[in-house]
Amino acid sequence: MKNTKYIKILTIVTLFSLFGVSLQAAAPYKKAGTSASAFMKLGTGAPEAQALGNAYTALSSGSQALFWNPAGIATSTTREVQVSHMQWYEGVGDSALGYIQPIGRTILGVSLRYMRLDGSKLDARDSGGWRQEITGDAIKDFVGTISLARTFFGVLDIGGTAKYINEDNVGTKNINPAFDVGGRLRIAHNKFIIGVMGQNLGDTEEVPSALRGGVAINTKYFTVAGELVDYVDDKLRYGVGLAIHIPEDLVQVASFDIRVGYYNRENTGWAEKGDIAEKIGLETTSKVTLGFGFYSSEVLGYGLGLDYAMMPSGVLGTAHQLAVRLQF
Repeated sequence: MKNTKYIKILTIVTLFSLFGVSLQAAAPYKKAGTSASAFMKLGTGAPEAQALGNAYTALSSGSQALFWNPAGIATSTTREVQVSHMQWYEGVGDSALGYIQPIGRTILGVSLRYMRLDGSKLDARDSGGWRQEITGDAIKDFVGTISLARTFFGVLDIGGTAKYINEDNVGTKNINPAFDVGGRLRIAHNKFIIGVMGQNLGDTEEVPSALRGGVAINTKYFTVAGELVDYVDDKLRYGVGLAIHIPEDLVQVASFDIRVGYYNRENTGWAEKGDIAEKIGLETTSKVTLGFGFYSSEVLGYGLGLDYAMMPSGVLGTAHQLAVRLQF
């Protein structure tokens, strides 16, 4: 028992040290705009994360953790499958599929992602400025991943992901590997969580590598989360999020979450008249995010969840993401 106590203390100190390193590594505008595969920053597959202002490294769980912090799948106890779709700006569609399979104390996860843009919606021109007609999908970006995670000492979650990235932009193809390595420390029965990770680790000229560190405070009726992220081609960013919980035992049908977040991305002008952001009074900001979640453990004997996020982005429009997951 005494050895276990010392191991837990050492684990806590180590996690705090890693968190400190991730913050010290953050520096503004290191090689801004020099990393390819920028679509890897979009947060596809994790609408909960986007609704909470990208403050999700500590909170990551279930199939959405496959797309954010693989350590989050370590606490999964059932098989889970998720499908998601994000409708981004200018007709860009980004869809993903994730699956989790417990294997003893180890959790296996796989995911597939495909982002596309109809060439007819792209104003393409050659080096002389002449318009080029493009048929089919002009952008066809594919990502396949495999993740492994496990919990140690009942409080420390460790996970890793290997990624295969196939980027195809108007026929120009690039194939690159990348890796995620993450950890979470859950304290006081998950009431306080610390998360750290290295994301998209690889050739920094080909993939947008990042260091992330976050914390979360959980209660029965609300969750507060904060996060710092340092992409190799961007300045230090931060996000904060708040989720209000309506527990399943109160409504006897399902649990509901209402989410709001703030992420200090750059503002992108005013939303156009008629855009949903303009209708709800968010036409002047690109930093506020909104969303909700629903989960029931009693749908024909299965667990069923639905998550939605809305990301107003000024003149670019408003992006939406929806995910449905099934536990069995």
